[in-house]
Parts: sequence; structure tokens; C-alpha cells
Amino acid sequence: MALRSLVPALLRATAPRRGPAPFSSVAAAAPRERPPEPPTGPDPQPGSGPPRPAPSPSPAPPVDFSNTATAYQSRTSWELLRNLLVLRVCALEPLLQRHQQLLQVSQKLLGRHLFDRLMKMTFYGQFVAGEDQEAIKPLIHHNKAFGVGSILDYSVEEDISHEEAEEKEMDSCTADAERDGSGAGKREKQFQVHRAFGDRRDGVTGARTYFYANEAKCDHHMENFLRCIDASGSASDDSFCAIKLTALGRPQFLLQFSEVLTKWRRFFHQIAIQQGQAGLPAMETKLQVSELQKSLESMGITAKCEIQSWFTGELLGVSGTVDLLDWNSLIDNRTQLSRLLLVPNVQTGQLEPLLSHFTEDEDLQMKRMLQRIDVLAKRALEVGVCLMVDAEQTYFQPAISRLTLEMQRKFNTQKPVIFNTYQCYLKDAYDSVSLDVELARREGWCFGAKLVRGAYMTQERERAAEVGYEDPINPTYMATNEMYHRCLNHILEEIRHSSWASVMVASHNEDTVRFTLQRMEELGLHPTERKVYFGQLLGMCDQISFPLGQAGFPVYKYVPYGPVKDVLPYLSRRALENRGIMKGAQRERQLLMKELKRRVLSGSFFYRPVA
Repeated sequence: MALRSLVPALLRATAPRRGPAPFSSVAAAAPRERPPEPPTGPDPQPGSGPPRPAPSPSPAPPVDFSNTATAYQSRTSWELLRNLLVLRVCALEPLLQRHQQLLQVSQKLLGRHLFDRLMKMTFYGQFVAGEDQEAIKPLIHHNKAFGVGSILDYSVEEDISHEEAEEKEMDSCTADAERDGSGAGKREKQFQVHRAFGDRRDGVTGARTYFYANEAKCDHHMENFLRCIDASGSASDDSFCAIKLTALGRPQFLLQFSEVLTKWRRFFHQIAIQQGQAGLPAMETKLQVSELQKSLESMGITAKCEIQSWFTGELLGVSGTVDLLDWNSLIDNRTQLSRLLLVPNVQTGQLEPLLSHFTEDEDLQMKRMLQRIDVLAKRALEVGVCLMVDAEQTYFQPAISRLTLEMQRKFNTQKPVIFNTYQCYLKDAYDSVSLDVELARREGWCFGAKLVRGAYMTQERERAAEVGYEDPINPTYMATNEMYHRCLNHILEEIRHSSWASVMVASHNEDTVRFTLQRMEELGLHPTERKVYFGQLLGMCDQISFPLGQAGFPVYKYVPYGPVKDVLPYLSRRALENRGIMKGAQRERQLLMKELKRRVLSGSFFYRPVA
């Protein structure tokens, strides 16, 4: 198998069992043709797509996050009391440290029926919409009536022990070639599984974790995602659904593919250093073609005559240089590599196979993962749902981002259907965003992004220190905030010049939301264009979500659902996440108290919300 066949040929190799067409090959040079659009507004920047339609002449209404009557007009006083109780409990450290033991004892003492009722009156009722797709409909329609949409998430998780999680991870992330010792020596530590970090739930409060069991379990996850997509499509005309790629296949493939992508990118930067371009931003780093040709020939990648044919004006222009996007297209589409997963060794200057071989089962597992991804993307397109691919750990993320990009190339031809997630606590977040925005411009597809701060910081830092590689996380919270705003501003500038880009600002940070609103006003981006979305979790930060929705901004709640007993791991994470958010930050509790006091004094304590 060739390296170029890993992406995109694996993506087009086999047709899924459920019928949708497989991924098509990627044309690296020429942008795709699009239906003509009427020229409106100012001339677009070169290569940036069609001009953005002229904004509405009326300014966006102001948003007041301190007006509790507006923020909580969709909630009864009982719901406000429950919210306040949950937030207070989440601030009690002794309780939270023993919350799992308390849940277990409560289940035994109360029995299943009473325990479920207690949870629905408290934590479950606060953070989970209902047990199934029918039960969640009233809440979805209620929130929609007050201007807030839904991102459905079937939040059932397998409740397994720490030891079981470790064993599953060790088994599913280790290739047969590594078990017999023939391939482990050439793998980098960052992209190898380590037992001390086998339970990927450790230190993670903001993300769901899947562990590979078998292919049938992955098919089951796919069916759950399909039902969630269908439910989202029937709930509203402009809805989202979230998926995780680790739920859809054996993570061994994501580890190996991530290592290949990382090594080839590192090789590009190694050549850039040799050409005196150390430390430049990703989009400003450009290799001289003549020097690059010599480096590739000396490594024995292919013959000199073939290398020269790669660098034609038709493919790379006539600038005499190659940037990182050009480099990626060469690796994908032009290199004739006959062995599996060849990667450059910067010490020896030679190409080496990452592993000696793949078994037939491993090859089939890779293809099945890609088939499942394709099935979900096709269904989302059919029912008019935007599909958000969640980010995961950095040792999986290069492969996840690349597979998401392939989906965007295929399905984002008319509007953003597939949204990639960018974790802004990563040092390379801006490089990733700016490269993908530029690639969408060049190839003519619609860029869709969800920006988050990130869910794996503690785990990532501990793993980097213990295993021995560079910490990928920004050094401070302030640096992460600056990175978030920098990435967001870059996308907003792109939206200003192009109607083909969209962004989901997934944040509970009021300052970030205010920054977004300010930049939208400065750039002339009106909420009615529905290019900038906002997202928060159900049960958290209503004082942000509902004022935005009532002012006409597209805002969504991340709506989990599932049976009580099966969403307890999710509820545990929400409690821990609230501890991190609310410890030392009293604003939401103060607003809740203010609104309850207002209702008591005004005689409206028994207020019933009416849209």
C-alpha cells in the first residue's frame, strides 16, 4: 500500500454497506467549480470564494448578560432553585471527591425507581434532556421557542473499571507487528500506547471517552449516531449533531496515521530549517523547489526525472517555492511509495517503514472505520444536519483532523456540513486553523469550524512529562484565551470576505462571547446571516445562551440524553467540570439569586414561561 493511498485512497477504496458513495479522490491543485452566485457586496479577496452577501442595514440588537428577567424567562422558579442547588453542591469539594461512592450507596439504599426520580429532580434534570428521542422533544421545542437550538448527543457511556479500560486500550492500540517486536522500535513514544495512561478518562471532565471492544460495538455506536442525526433533523431545520471518531473504529489506526502525518510535517520543517526558515508561521514557511528536489532525491524517495515532474506550474504555480499545503498535496497525490506507511528519518536521511506489515484484519478494520465515517456524513447531508467531529487527544488528533478534512472536501461543496473542532489550548492551534482556511480557499469548499478551549489539558501535560515529549499545551490560561481569540478573529475575517465559512463559538466564557459580538459588529457580520454560531452545555450558562437567542443570534445548547443509569459517567464529569468553572467564580449563582429575589418581591414566584 502506498502512503498516498492512506489518504485519500483508503477513503475511496470500498463502498459502505449502507449505500452512500465512498470518499472521492482529492484534487490537490484546482479548486472545485461551484454554481454561480449573484455578485453582491464588495469584491472578494483573491481566492477567497464568492463575496459575502450585503449585511442587513439594521444593527444587531444589544445583548445584556446581566438582565436576569431576560436570561431566565424560559425557566420556572423551581428550575432556578434546582440550578442554584446543583451549583452549590458542585462547589463542595469533600462531596465531589466522594461523589461516585455516594451515587453507588444511594442506588443501593433507594433502589432503582427512587434513585432515578431523585436524579431527575436534581443533577439529571439539570444536565440531561431525557431518556430517549421522544422524551427530549418537549425541552427541544421549549428552548427553540426562546431562540435556542439543540446539538443532540446520545451520552450513554460504558461504565467499566480502571483496569478494564487499561486492558482495552493496550490491546486496541497495539499492532500485531508490535506484539512480535518487529515494529515497536521505530515508533515514537508520543504515538505509542502507555499503560499508565491507558484509561483515557483520567483527568478528563469535559469529554466522553470510548474504548474499542470489537467491530460490532463500533457498528452499534454508528447506529446510535445515525439515530441522533435523524432526531436532530426532525427537531429543527438548522441543527447539529456531534460524533467522536474513536467510537467508530480501532484507535490503532488513528495512532499510526497521526504518527505518519506528524513525521512528514516535521520533515518539511526540518528542510525549512536547512533553508534558513526556522521559526516562521506555518503559512509563511516556503521551501525553495530546487533545494527540495535535491533533498527528496538524496533520500531515495523516487527518481530525479519524476521529482521534476511534480513541481510543474500546473500543480504548484510558478513561484519556485512550496508551502506546507503544497507539500501535503505532493505527499498525498504524487509520491510513488510502494511500501506501507513510509516515514522520513531526519537523522539518517532515509525513508523507513513505520511498521513491517499490516494483517488482513487490521487492514479491514481501517476500511470499516472509514466506511462508518462516510455513512454518518452522507446521512447528515441527506437530513440537513451539520455534523461536528469532536477533537480528542493529541496522539489521535492529526488523523482525526485529516479524516475530517477529507469529509469536508466531499460534503462541504455547497455549505458547511462537516465542522472540524480546534482545541485552542494547543500551541499549534492557530497554524492548524490558518492552514485549513487557506486549503478551503484553494480547493473551493466550505470551511466549518468549532472552537473550544480543550478538554484534555491535565492528561496531556502529565503524559508529555511522563513519556518524554514536548508539552503540546499553552503555558498559561491567558495564553489559551489569546490563542482562542486569535483563531476566532482569523475565521471571522474569512467570513467577512467569503460566504463559504462558518464557525461555532463553543464557550462558556462571557469575555469570549463579548469579544465575538464586538468583532462581528466591527466586521459588519449580522446574526441573520447565520455564519457565526454560539454553543453552551445544557444546564450551564443560561445567562449567556438565552439573551443571545432572544437577540437573534444563532445559539445552541449541547443536549445530552439517555437512561439515568447509563449517563451517570456523563453526570460525574458535569459535576467535576462545574467545580472547575464555579470555584472562585460566583457570577452565575449571583444572577440566579438576583432573579429569584426579583420574582419573590414582584409576586411572580410561580411564573410560568410563555414564549
